[in-house]
Amino acid sequence: MKASLKSFASDNNAPVHEAVFRAMMEANEGDAIGYGDDIHTLAAEKKFKDLFGSDVRVFFMLTGTGSNVASLSHVTRPYHAIICSDKAHLEKDECGAPEKMCGCKLHTLTSADGKIQVEQILPLLESKGFEHHAQPKVLSITQATEMGTVYHPEEIRTLARLANEHDLYLHMDGARIANAAASLDLSLAEITRFCGVDILSFGATKNGAMAAEAVVFFDQSMAADFQYTRKQSMQLLSKMRYVSAQFNALLRDDLWLKNARHANKMAALLADKIKDIEDIEITQKVETNAVFACLPDRAIEKLQRRYFFYVWDKGRNEVRWMTAHNTRERDIEEFVEAIRWALG
Repeated sequence: MKASLKSFASDNNAPVHEAVFRAMMEANEGDAIGYGDDIHTLAAEKKFKDLFGSDVRVFFMLTGTGSNVASLSHVTRPYHAIICSDKAHLEKDECGAPEKMCGCKLHTLTSADGKIQVEQILPLLESKGFEHHAQPKVLSITQATEMGTVYHPEEIRTLARLANEHDLYLHMDGARIANAAASLDLSLAEITRFCGVDILSFGATKNGAMAAEAVVFFDQSMAADFQYTRKQSMQLLSKMRYVSAQFNALLRDDLWLKNARHANKMAALLADKIKDIEDIEITQKVETNAVFACLPDRAIEKLQRRYFFYVWDKGRNEVRWMTAHNTRERDIEEFVEAIRWALG
């Protein structure tokens, strides 16, 4: 079988979409005022207001971790606590940055599918007002989750009501917000602002951008002085036009949605083609662009000689296969053939 360099490890490994590259090249003409006072950034800000409402505040960032940490540190004090899933990027993949930069305690809740429930949160709220305990201040959820699942609007609204009743902020880590919106067939506003989310970390890098993230505040008062927090968090890019140009490309003619729909479709195709293969067990609902599956260790080792992907849980022989905007049906066909070979 022909060796392949195709990655199913992460949508981060996919190339930048050609339209995004083209937009950056177009933005590369001549001089432009730095730090966001340029026509490209103004245009991108308008696009966000068209998506979410004219009164939102948006700040462009470079990384997802930077977006999460800067926004969370802005609304917390060191004696606060942030509640999230034990699968959350905040907990698993940010190298302790939330604790270091916010000074806050992370309360992590066990979740098989990446989603957290009200009944898990309530016991943590009993410490509110007790001076010996870190004070819960933010409830952070991931959309889509690290397990490829999605929160449905009513689930988000339920969590938002709980947060509001207990003086908590509801933060959404939207590194794959586009995939969630595509899966639910709802607008970005319908799964964020209209559900009661306070702060959104809006991801674009996994959806065809090079390095483009944003923090969106749905309440302007919460955004007060965030420009200083962004600067201190080392997320203020001097040549901001290149970040803004990426958003302008992705938000033009719903390219973000087309990319996400395609990635989701390829994951669904992969799941459909492997679901009846003996010795493979799909372990999570395939709702976005991730397929989680268990298969024999010997097969994993063989398959990794030809394809790059991650072992998610070594104890269970569980792997994660991710698709992206550039995944082709032929890639899926060849990968499934390789899976059958590895199991043979």
